Amino acid sequence: MLLLIVLSGQATAHQWTPTYPTLEPSYVPGVLRARMYLYNARNDISYFQIDVFDDDWNSVPFATTDKLVNVNYLSRKTIDIHIREKDKDRVRYFCTSSRSLSQQEKGTVVTSRICSKIKS
Repeated sequence: MLLLIVLSGQATAHQWTPTYPTLEPSYVPGVLRARMYLYNARNDISYFQIDVFDDDWNSVPFATTDKLVNVNYLSRKTIDIHIREKDKDRVRYFCTSSRSLSQQEKGTVVTSRICSKIKS
């Protein structure tokens, strides 16, 4: 049984780091920034959606250069997420979800979502 588990293959997904980001002042007064890194280890997906949530998984307003980012296979991208200072106590999770384009789909597409939790 152990041999079957070991030889069954490897699950690949994307990486979203740091796991516990911190909010820092940005160059805009009243706005905080978190610097995140997205690494794509999936050869079947190249688009990822960025989301920000509170403790109850409600959406929190935020700004990035793009909310849907293109990261090629085995590539890394730096993403700055900007949050209003008045929302800093509401923000709990920064998440990425893999997205596929309809013309890319070939059979079943597995989506992945990875979240980082803000240090309290």
